[in-house]
Amino acid sequence: MTKKFYMTPGSCSTGIHILLEECELVFEAYIVNLLAGDQYKKDYLAINPKGSIPALVLDDGSALTEFSAIAWWLARSYPKRQLLPDSIEGEVRVLGLMNYAVHTLHTQGFARIFTTERFSSSAAEQESVKAQGRQIIDKGFAIVDRELAGREYVAERFGIADAALFYVEFWAVRIGIPLPENCAAHYRRMLTRPAVRQVLAEEGYASALR
Repeated sequence: MTKKFYMTPGSCSTGIHILLEECELVFEAYIVNLLAGDQYKKDYLAINPKGSIPALVLDDGSALTEFSAIAWWLARSYPKRQLLPDSIEGEVRVLGLMNYAVHTLHTQGFARIFTTERFSSSAAEQESVKAQGRQIIDKGFAIVDRELAGREYVAERFGIADAALFYVEFWAVRIGIPLPENCAAHYRRMLTRPAVRQVLAEEGYASALR
């Protein structure tokens, strides 16, 4: 059975898409249209009851959900791709930065900008919600920028945390939020990777490569 990858172009699933290509895996991609509410339809909820993306259905039919869990599974299942550092100290660093990108920059920061109505149904409060999201994003990237000082990647080589950091950097660039120096350098470096270029082209964002 071929792996099945449930994704939304330009979303957090882009990071997992990159890791799948870095691992050179064969998989079938299925688009989940979040704006149309596909994530809440019966067929998809049977795969992922959380109603979120990404989801990766394995050869045995079981489904992996949550960015960090899927990324960790890929790294541990395909060790020759060296998506995790060799030391436990390096692994802890990678897990910390990956979870910070997903759970703070994404879930607390960008979510307030992209899905403002989830945080407040009052139109009068929504600009304040967006402003709070921007503050979280700016503070978050400042923290990551310090972590990246003197480094090409989060650890000694490309890994799962870089895929997570890339998708929030991509979002920032797309909506005009300036990245601090080290984050901007990381983003540009990621754009040179063949897997990243392939994924952006496949997902309809070839313009980001120019």
